[in-house]
Amino acid sequence: MKAEIISIGSELTSGKNLDTNSQWLSIQLAAMGIPVGWHTTIADDFDANLQAFDIASQRAELVITSGGLGPTQDDLTREVLAKLISQPLQFHQPSWDTIVEMFTKRNRACPDRNKVQAFFPKGAEPIPNITGTAPGIWMKVKQSYFAALPGVPREMKSMFEAWLKTRLIELGLAQGVLIQRKINTFGLGESAIEEKLFDITKRGNDPEVGITASDAVISLRILASADNEAEAFKKIAPAEVIIRERLGELVFGVEEEELQDVVHQMLQKAGKTIATAESITGGALAAKFTKVPGSSARYLGGFVTYTNDVKKSALGVPAELLEQFGACSKEVTLAMAEGCRERTGADFALATTGVAGPGGLSPDLPEGKVFVALAWKGGSQSETNQWFGNRNEVQSRTAKMALNILRLHLLKDCNHG
Repeated sequence: MKAEIISIGSELTSGKNLDTNSQWLSIQLAAMGIPVGWHTTIADDFDANLQAFDIASQRAELVITSGGLGPTQDDLTREVLAKLISQPLQFHQPSWDTIVEMFTKRNRACPDRNKVQAFFPKGAEPIPNITGTAPGIWMKVKQSYFAALPGVPREMKSMFEAWLKTRLIELGLAQGVLIQRKINTFGLGESAIEEKLFDITKRGNDPEVGITASDAVISLRILASADNEAEAFKKIAPAEVIIRERLGELVFGVEEEELQDVVHQMLQKAGKTIATAESITGGALAAKFTKVPGSSARYLGGFVTYTNDVKKSALGVPAELLEQFGACSKEVTLAMAEGCRERTGADFALATTGVAGPGGLSPDLPEGKVFVALAWKGGSQSETNQWFGNRNEVQSRTAKMALNILRLHLLKDCNHG
């Protein structure tokens, strides 16, 4: 079987609000072995809702909607469901009593308009809502089960956990489990990663391996279905071994781990400290380090040296170096890193320069060209790259590039140690 999730609200289709309900519901259904085949988002329009509901009833065995159950004129889910099955709306006194009681507990008068929330399509069953005033609706439409839930995330989640989850199990719709394992990489693009994993990313494989890209981080998602978690993880394990063997040091973490999380753990294990000297990233690198709880044990501090004068005064970058090579250069970036380490006493220092854009500085310094340097006692290294994207993307990816350079250096030290 497959499920469809329909999110309702003009605030979603306009882009004003982000639809987090569909994501949460998909995760919950996957844990029950119910795959989601479709996400649909529709505005507060009666005809659009009716069409979307009708299409869903023809292709999905389970349809969960969120939104459209409030007391205002643009809350249309009740009327649409009634029209879909050609049945009238009927008043449900117990639901109305619960709504009135909810207002009374809050020391508020219950508006007459809220009475519409106690009407249900004939033959439908109310889904209790213990955290809000909008009861849900459970009903059969053709061959599909429909569950209409409120759009308020707190209410929707509570109703799913307290009522809908049990109902799905009772009906035998839960089909085991769907388990996902996420492997995160940095250093190669999406196409290059796929070339290395072409055989295991083919459609129809079990487990299924997909590739997603997010701001230069490429993630491999291994999805396995089975009767229980243990069997699902048995399917996942060989695929993860292949990914790690073929990608090697490109793999930096799993699930929601970010580069700064992994680097912090490595610094902690090595007992080392880090400081930063930033130009192009303008503090973004420091922000990534300090995002990690407990970062003050490893991150000593940093400099944002955007102009040449501040590079000279704060970091001791020689004027002749700036004149000869320019601020956006390997030589100046190395001098920034070395100056930062000397002034802070950190074990390592990272420095960033480059051209964030829009526009380049010269044919040799196009938009997106960046320089990152790492300095430590007795040595240093630098790397150059060219990112393609807007200013914010170039800055963010350069900060990640710096973290990854430090990660690989620490990994090398660990392996040699």
